[in-house]
Amino acid sequence: MSRGVVKIKSWEEFKRLATELKPRAIVYNIEQSVPARELTSLRLILPGQGVQYVFLDFPKGETLRETGISLRKDEKGNIYLEDEDVISFVKKQLNREELIVCSYWTI
Repeated sequence: MSRGVVKIKSWEEFKRLATELKPRAIVYNIEQSVPARELTSLRLILPGQGVQYVFLDFPKGETLRETGISLRKDEKGNIYLEDEDVISFVKKQLNREELIVCSYWTI
């Protein structure tokens, strides 16, 4: 059995694992570069037995490359992701409204 952290390269693979493992919760982290208008990325963490599966998604145009989640822009031109957009997307894609989807910074 794997131990530690396993990087998942595609949203479809992460989704398949999440469907199979049926976790109680998935953790996410929205990562901002400095300056924020340069890069905003999303990290999803799926806990498994003795392992964490990690998926990273990066911008391509006005959305994230793999998930297609829309990027927003504030009045200064800074690009960001809205927490609610991430939470809603994950719950919808996994068809699990009861799933806990929380920010890394709130646990």
